[in-house]
Amino acid sequence: MVTQVAKGNGYVTAFKAVVVLNTLSVLAQAVTAGQLMSGGGAGSHGMGALAVHVLGLLQLVAAVLLWRPARGPGWPALVGLAVLLLGFLQSALGGSGVLAVHVPLGMTLFGLSVWLLVWAWRPR
Repeated sequence: MVTQVAKGNGYVTAFKAVVVLNTLSVLAQAVTAGQLMSGGGAGSHGMGALAVHVLGLLQLVAAVLLWRPARGPGWPALVGLAVLLLGFLQSALGGSGVLAVHVPLGMTLFGLSVWLLVWAWRPR
């Protein structure tokens, strides 16, 4: 649980904003993956991967700031690191055509992102 010190500062607001954007980018990847399976959307899926990487890094930075200077919990930083690393693994697997792992890993990424989203926005 976020302590009173972290509750009212800009770190929480920044974390919430980045978590929303990251979750939306992962969701957009699911949509463009569906388009890709139907024969289109390759360019938008590739660009979406870049957005997932950039937002994943920003999410990790925001989670570390929430943890260290803001005295919040450390586990969101670990989940943020997992999201970032899994995003890079996703790109490597998708580019090599290993869809048997790429699809379940994408669902895992989405689940972790939603978990952070729900936690960040739940009432305290």
